[in-house]
Amino acid sequence: MSQPEPTRGGRLRAYFHFLLAVLFYFFARTLATHTSQVVADDRWSPLVNQILLAVLLFLGYAVMGFWLNRQQSPISEQGLPPRADWFGEAGSGLAFGWCLALVCVLPLTVFGGIAVSFSFDAPSWGWFAIDAAFFLFAALAEEIAFRGYGFQRFARAVGPFGATVGFALFYAIVQGLLPGASRASFFVSLALGLLLSTAYLRTNALWLSWGLNFGWKVTRALLFGLAVNGVSSNSPVIQGDPMGPFWLTGGGFGLDASWAAFIVLLVAIPVLYRVTGDLNFRYNAPLIVGAGIPVDLDAAARAQHTAAMGEPEPSAPVLVQIGPVTPAAPSTIPAPPNSPGPGPQTL
Repeated sequence: MSQPEPTRGGRLRAYFHFLLAVLFYFFARTLATHTSQVVADDRWSPLVNQILLAVLLFLGYAVMGFWLNRQQSPISEQGLPPRADWFGEAGSGLAFGWCLALVCVLPLTVFGGIAVSFSFDAPSWGWFAIDAAFFLFAALAEEIAFRGYGFQRFARAVGPFGATVGFALFYAIVQGLLPGASRASFFVSLALGLLLSTAYLRTNALWLSWGLNFGWKVTRALLFGLAVNGVSSNSPVIQGDPMGPFWLTGGGFGLDASWAAFIVLLVAIPVLYRVTGDLNFRYNAPLIVGAGIPVDLDAAARAQHTAAMGEPEPSAPVLVQIGPVTPAAPSTIPAPPNSPGPGPQTL
């Protein structure tokens, strides 16, 4: 846990740090894109791009936290604390994201259909693993950028609710710059941003939101072969072509532009809020820090009880019977042999 900041100038200072974080995000994004195009070919460039972006954001925000906020553990402060059940949280998020994708895909099979083709040769399985790594690092980069240092500083400036709405809008605007984006894709991105920010706030870490983001994307792309953000060539093993109305399929942009997905993501917010109750209690309960003043809790409890119930009536004295003491028999001490007997003595 970070040390509390002074109230004076704290919000304005945090807002300034938020602006720096946003500027650094666009800088890191541009640098990662150009570098990946130089050092890798077209097949490897997307994966290298996401790895570089995640590393740049991770290191850059760690330096900001250490330098600007005097954070002793900038890695943990970014939302990646090495706690015991982090893997379980990420797995829970992965399962939740898989369920969301499944709920969105099932209506396609009922009201339309998905034309699926398969390729099971060895090179396809190799690229399948590479594409899975791409979505893993893409989800990590998004979580660091939109739920990491910048989100935390903005929450310090405007509060958690304002930061959740603000960064959901920020994420939707960034996604709206993609080719083929539409009004529906804007609202889907907005709902997804609200859902992921809720996952972060309920657990005070990025493990759950990272797993959820990864599960939501990788399930649609690699398990069903559907387009993700307008890219339909993600899975080399399974290729899916959905058929049905645009509001259900999202057209060529995929479920990221589907109004049905928008409704599913909105409904998922209260569900996620409900199922993370234990994690919220474990990691967001206020810490009680002693101030160094000794307090007699027992005496305080007795005083509170006396104030509420009044002074207790004195109890009746307890009679204790003591038995009679038997006098001891007088002891007979024999007289010395030469001692004179009783009678008058002559001087």
